Amino acid sequence: MADRVGMGVVGCGAIGITAALEHLSQPDVQDRVFLAATCDPVPGRAEAAAKKYNVPAHYTSLDELLKNDTVTAVTICSPIGLHYEQGMKAIEAGKHVHFNKTMCTTAKEATELIKAAKRKKVRLVASPGQMIRPYNQRFRKLVKEGKLGQVIWASAACSMSHYHTNEKVRKGEGALGNIDPSWYYKKPAGGPVYDGTVYSLHSLTGLLGPAQRVTAMSGLVVKERFFNGNPIQCEMDDSTFFLIDFGNGLFAFSGGTVLGGVNEGFSPTVFGTLGTIKGFNFIPKKPAPAPGAFGDDDAPQLQDLPDDHQPHVVGPHATMREKHVFEDMMQLVDWIREKKPSIATAEHARHVIEIIEAAYKSAQTGKAQKLKTTFAPADF
Repeated sequence: MADRVGMGVVGCGAIGITAALEHLSQPDVQDRVFLAATCDPVPGRAEAAAKKYNVPAHYTSLDELLKNDTVTAVTICSPIGLHYEQGMKAIEAGKHVHFNKTMCTTAKEATELIKAAKRKKVRLVASPGQMIRPYNQRFRKLVKEGKLGQVIWASAACSMSHYHTNEKVRKGEGALGNIDPSWYYKKPAGGPVYDGTVYSLHSLTGLLGPAQRVTAMSGLVVKERFFNGNPIQCEMDDSTFFLIDFGNGLFAFSGGTVLGGVNEGFSPTVFGTLGTIKGFNFIPKKPAPAPGAFGDDDAPQLQDLPDDHQPHVVGPHATMREKHVFEDMMQLVDWIREKKPSIATAEHARHVIEIIEAAYKSAQTGKAQKLKTTFAPADF
């Protein structure tokens, strides 16, 4: 078994603090991973983070961090538009990489990252690892066993409202406070689809498998937002809806918008002839009253059991913020130390990224887009 993994945190903003620094500084993980370095271009932020979380090294430059031999792996916690460039630099430096969602913004970039990682013999784990969640694993098993009957259609849409402008972690003072969320509303990688719908799409494709085509419409509704009283001029579309074709007449409705919803949170709803997956529940159909007829929904069978967390979300982590991202980081740690591959694969992330990319292209061209990538869904 390999030694402890030295983790470099690239980006000490909201997600870097809540997902990486707060979790990886907990005593219960120190036998497997330790915080080796922080990096952030905002003056004083990486240093303040290092001081608060007892990290031995801090940098304003990623290039400098990557020269640190105690850094075995990095977690990319920067704005999405920087992920590809920073991830490629880390791979070329021989570092294992965890990407926060989304890994990048195009299927081409994703393929280049995957090829580079294979060439350099480093591991990639890409958030969000939705299929690590126990209830999604049970749902995948239900689909594979035919407990839903014939799957007819699904929905996987979400809304983000004012989430990032109201996050408490952004409201503090000093170098670790006043964390500007403007990039969430700018091109090329802002908007609710890259930010929120990506969760729904990872779950949806994890349950149903790879998709084949996408068609979409997209627009910008809220043109100005405010953070700490300062205006943010929005650029990226904030209302994008699309249809996903899984083949054989199976379609899914998806998208990201400002408010409202047809799902429970980021969890998809899947409708079959024998039952429905909705939120954390599997709802079986009553026996059909006549041959060929479908009954009404029965009472839901709760699937989100007490303490139904991912394998590393134990002890203090179970009540902390961004615990799902912490789980994905620990998947990488296990892969490095124990040679235990993660099901949060870069190939799955690439397919979801292509769905998003195809949706925006379809909205621009008015034409359905055929998907070229695929992945091997995990079975349980």
